Amino acid sequence: MGARRRTGRQLAALALGVVLAVTACGGGGAEPGAGDGKGEGKPAAAAVSKQSEAVVSIAPEDGAEDVKTTGALKVSAAKGKLTEVVVRDADGGKIDGELSADKTTWTPSTHLAAATKYTVHAVAKDAEGRTAAEDADFTTLTPKNTFIGNFTPEDGSTVGVGMPFSLRFTRGITNPEDVEKAIRITTEPAVEVAGHWFGNDRLDFRPEHYWKAGTKVTVDLNLDGVEGRPGVYGKQSKKVSFTIGRSQVSVVDAKKHTMKVKRDGKVIKTIPVTTGAPGTETWNGQMVITERLKVTRMNGETVGFGGEYDIKDVPHAMRLSTSGTFIHGNYWGGDAFGNYNASHGCIGLRDTRGGWDKKAPGAWFFDNSMIGDVVVVKNSKDATIAPDNGLNGWNMSWEKWKA
Repeated sequence: MGARRRTGRQLAALALGVVLAVTACGGGGAEPGAGDGKGEGKPAAAAVSKQSEAVVSIAPEDGAEDVKTTGALKVSAAKGKLTEVVVRDADGGKIDGELSADKTTWTPSTHLAAATKYTVHAVAKDAEGRTAAEDADFTTLTPKNTFIGNFTPEDGSTVGVGMPFSLRFTRGITNPEDVEKAIRITTEPAVEVAGHWFGNDRLDFRPEHYWKAGTKVTVDLNLDGVEGRPGVYGKQSKKVSFTIGRSQVSVVDAKKHTMKVKRDGKVIKTIPVTTGAPGTETWNGQMVITERLKVTRMNGETVGFGGEYDIKDVPHAMRLSTSGTFIHGNYWGGDAFGNYNASHGCIGLRDTRGGWDKKAPGAWFFDNSMIGDVVVVKNSKDATIAPDNGLNGWNMSWEKWKA
């Protein structure tokens, strides 16, 4: 026989039981522990986990404007440790930073650019591994007063082994450490390069010894936003590269009236010269060629010699000092070359008026020299040239240079 047919009352009771069962499982909005009274006062089995106790703080506050480029940005964590800090500029560039040893604070490792919007994203974890995050954005100040650095050598140039990288600032710098920190020099092959300040507006960089021939030098000028002096900010962000050419160091012996031209360590030519006459002797020391002029005017009034000379067409002139020392062609010197010293402090090489004879010593030396080559003068009865008279920092010891 089949199963006994259920009555309508039995079916109704069964349906009511199902509804009650579903209601009890779903909770139906009842307070935790409600139901049969046995669990009263106990938390629900599926209670929500606690929020992180870590608190992330970002300074400056979200939306801040006119923020200083140095010292204002700081991220910190209380009751936890920072696990991620990402700061980016408007172009998406990431700002490097330094995390404290206890991982509770983060500060940028460099200054910020001026008039730039930055975004900050920071994450911290508490002792239980629960994370807390904070986001903010701010905009740095727009400076009213600015400065740049005029530099030599030019970007993309090839120069001699004595060429330093020299910057002259348009405003006097009173925060030299901040400015120098914003300039990064890398070389290939690698060599230590150090900077030295001459006064408050000139900064030169060089290695201990002359550059190695073929060295590639790259300079990152990250001066945008650097406060060089109170209220005066850099506005320069530029990469400069130059290459060191072959090595040429020429040695002038003022007593013997000769110059030996050394190319890659070997003497390739010996040239008779005339240097400064008694009373107007040529400086001793290492001098770097900083300017090349096929023809120029030399007037004694411009360098303190009054009207003693005014030669309008000096051929093949190359500057060795700011004060007016040149090595140049000379067509009026007669038999002085190799025999006696007759100049007002310059180094003279026999040449022709108009420089037409390419075989003349003055023309040959000009054609075989470049900016950054070194001319060393010895055995003159004058003092050694000052390191800041031209680009002649090689006359300062490495210890003093770095100090």
